[in-house]
Amino acid sequence: MIGFATPGRRKRYHSAQLEFTLRKVFGKPSFRPLQREVITATLEGEDVFLQAATSFGKSLCYQLPAVVDYGLTIVISPLLALMNNQVAAMRKANIRVETINSTTTPTDKSRIIEDLQCGHPLTRLLYITPEYCELDSFRRILRIIHSQGELARIAIDEAHCISEWGHDFRPAFKSLSFFKTEFPNVPMICLTATATSRVRDDITRTLNLDTSKLKMFRMTTSRPNLHYEVRFKSDEEDHYPNFLSWLKAVHSRRASNPARATQLASQNARTDNVPGIIYTLFRKDCESLAARLRADGIGAKPYHAGLPHSERADALAGWVANKPGYDVIVATTAFGMGIDKENVRFVVHWQIPKSFEGFYQEAGRAGRDGKASMCILYYGREDRDRAAQMMSLDQQRVPKKGGNVESQQQQMVNRAKSLQALIDYCEGTDRCRHKAIAQYFADEGEVECDFACDWCKDKEGLVRRKERGLLSEEIYSTQREMGRYSVDEYE
Repeated sequence: MIGFATPGRRKRYHSAQLEFTLRKVFGKPSFRPLQREVITATLEGEDVFLQAATSFGKSLCYQLPAVVDYGLTIVISPLLALMNNQVAAMRKANIRVETINSTTTPTDKSRIIEDLQCGHPLTRLLYITPEYCELDSFRRILRIIHSQGELARIAIDEAHCISEWGHDFRPAFKSLSFFKTEFPNVPMICLTATATSRVRDDITRTLNLDTSKLKMFRMTTSRPNLHYEVRFKSDEEDHYPNFLSWLKAVHSRRASNPARATQLASQNARTDNVPGIIYTLFRKDCESLAARLRADGIGAKPYHAGLPHSERADALAGWVANKPGYDVIVATTAFGMGIDKENVRFVVHWQIPKSFEGFYQEAGRAGRDGKASMCILYYGREDRDRAAQMMSLDQQRVPKKGGNVESQQQQMVNRAKSLQALIDYCEGTDRCRHKAIAQYFADEGEVECDFACDWCKDKEGLVRRKERGLLSEEIYSTQREMGRYSVDEYE
């Protein structure tokens, strides 16, 4: 494998070499649209910004270059589950990959650091958190690697976390401007599924990227294989029977379809295994709902930040492997994005999420294989009011110690606007759901919806269901709702 003599001089890779690596190492028959162009750009030393919907295969755009290129690729991610999931997958492909995060043992960390400190690491990809990038000790190691011409590229996953205008801002991301200041010739690739124009501008400015040279790739937000549906509920309604009835019906249809049953049998799969995710806002709902499903014969496991790491890891591993009893993950937002499971057939939001972007990303976990999948959001005005009250409680805690008051206040304004946009999406009965999503992200591409949302499928029925479901307009008092939930129950 021929490398480059200096960070500023890049080898051009033949298309056949990229395709061979794609098939041989990653087991994929062909590139998806734009993947080859993105990969080629980063291999040629360009700075790249990639915005593409979940299921595009963004991780391949830095993983494949790390395999064919010379040197070390640093991957910065805010999500522990994503890091560990990708590391496990890369190791199965016999790629030298490491991660340093809260789950890394002291022995493994010492081994990894020793490999990096030599300046000629055997490690091809290193997954780390943005907080780790702030450490002087790690930056010293990077300088050694760079001095040897072996710092190949910097990949920033979930790049929207960089922006204070984003829905999931993380302050440590702002320190990543260090890379362009110290290593201006090392290419950087930023990847996200959710970024408005303001967020994109903020990301490039924060990272000190030269916009006149930056290669920008934007894919459509449209996911035509996803069926979006809002199910309205009254304030006192238990919507569990509604969901259970729907899931049992799905099981029944699969079992009664001989061709499908034969196909599943050939794959050693069960007709009653319909992999899915249910997102809840609160930990107590997460655990009680998982227990309720198990009592009704559905293999369900809870996943939230308050559970032991071993329990979370077991739930994730069993679910990804389609093990019996692990069919459904009931999770808070602690269940990270980027989990590589293609056959997720449904994503359900048990309450309205905290942001439009969060809803879009979480719903996007469904149907990565391109097959039809269901995205259901249960919406009631009690949930709406509770979400607004929780946001108000967050605002009362601003400023946080050591934080920038103006910046934190702006973040709260952004979050409020995002939540209101999601409320409008739920309440809306006058347009296609796919088009509403595209409009929010200012996506001007063609939007496909072949009866793949509740509005396109039955406009009049949608209006009736809304009127029947949202019976109460009552605004519940802060005291009543705050007595039931606390901020600590999130995630």
